[in-house]
Parts: sequence; C-alpha cells; structure tokens
Amino acid sequence: MAEQTFSGQTALITGSSRGIGRATALLLAARGADIAVHFRRDEAAAQAVCEAVRANGVRAVAVRADLRDQAAVAAAVDQVGAAFGRIDMLVANAASTAFKPLLELQAHNIGMTLDTSVQALLTLVRAAVPLMRDRAASIVTVSGFDTLRALPGHGLLGAAKAAVETLTRYLAAELAPLGINANCVVPGFVATDSARLWADTHEPGGYAAAAEDWVRRTPAGRVGEADDIARVIALLCSPDARWITGQAIVADGGLTLR
Repeated sequence: MAEQTFSGQTALITGSSRGIGRATALLLAARGADIAVHFRRDEAAAQAVCEAVRANGVRAVAVRADLRDQAAVAAAVDQVGAAFGRIDMLVANAASTAFKPLLELQAHNIGMTLDTSVQALLTLVRAAVPLMRDRAASIVTVSGFDTLRALPGHGLLGAAKAAVETLTRYLAAELAPLGINANCVVPGFVATDSARLWADTHEPGGYAAAAEDWVRRTPAGRVGEADDIARVIALLCSPDARWITGQAIVADGGLTLR
C-alpha cells in the first residue's frame, strides 16, 4: 500500500490524459489525493485516467479546456472548485508547439506555444489561488531541458519554458505570504509521445536511434520515464519540500552534466 501522503487533498494537473501528466495523476492518487484530470481533446483518454485514479479509492473528475482560451481555463478551475472545494496542488504540465526552426514558424505556431505555456499558467494561477490560499498549497510547473540545450526545432518551446521558469520564481515570491510555494521541474529526455514525435521528425534514425544516443549521454544509463518526473513533482508537493520554493529542479539522470 502506497503511503497516503496526500490524503484529503486535491490536485489539478494540466495535460494529464497522457505522458508526465498522466503518471503524476496516478502517483498522487495512489498517495491519497483526489484528482482533476485536464484534457483538451481526448476525452476517452482522460476518462480512462479517471477510472485508474478511482481504483485507489479517491475521487476524480475530467475537465476539458483549451488552455489558449482564458475563459475556458477559468471555467475548468471553477469546475474543480465545485467538485472538490479546494486545490492543494496545481501542476502546470501541458505544452503544445510546432517543432520547427525559428525562421519557419508561423504566427499561429507562436501564439499556440506561448498561450499554452505562458498565458495559461498565469490564468490558471489567478483562477486557482482562491481555492489554494492559506492551506500550504503547491504549484509545480514543468519545463524541459530545451531551456538548457539547443535542440533542433525546440527554439520556441525552449523560450516559452524559460518564461515559465522565470514566472515560477516570481510566483514563489508573490504567493509565499498566502502559504503557497512554487517550483519548476526541468526534465531531461523522457519517453513520451511528444519526445517520440520530435525524434521521429528531427533525429536521424528516428526515436529508436535518438533514445540510444541519449542513453549513451546519460550517466544513469537509461532514458527517463514519465514516472521519474512524477516522483519529483510529488516530492515538491509534499510537506518535506515546504522550505523549497522558487527553484528549477533538473531531473535528467545526469544528462546535462555532460
């Protein structure tokens, strides 16, 4: 039986119908949290996550929102409030981009990427804070090592995630008086659908060759898994991390050491 670290608490996790968001939802649920599963399009996948969450004896609700739409984001937070009455953990995980060189980006690519990562973060926080304040709540944002290394096709997403890291530091400073801490996780190469899509279109030999290359570069000797990042997110949401705020925690098995 997993330790019930988060019993009686609620987590809202954006982009939690798959990948790191899904792994985080399942881990926090296994530790006792009720979960709001956010999705944009794939309702069936979101409902499947809800079913898996409920198997832990906790509650789950699926909330749909296009994160580019501020009204939809606010409505999704209202839905979580109506269902659970509180938000103890807000995990801003979702991202969307076009993996193109900067000079090939179109206006809609730029708007989609920045709105999904940057605007949505601020909209989420503004809507969620009334449900979080004065309860030792946590915000965790998810960045990527494209803020630390120049990867083909990642220029815009790397810039958006760098903005997320900076906003996280400012949120930490501004929200600390309300009892809310804020930190960022910076994953290395993680086996997700997004990583496969990028590698299959930008790396010679596709994902299989790219993963082999990343394993060679990583001191830990393997590709990261979504659960690896979920565990760091869970740590930052736990009471053990209350004195950590405003930090960008690199979780990459040592990849960026070399």
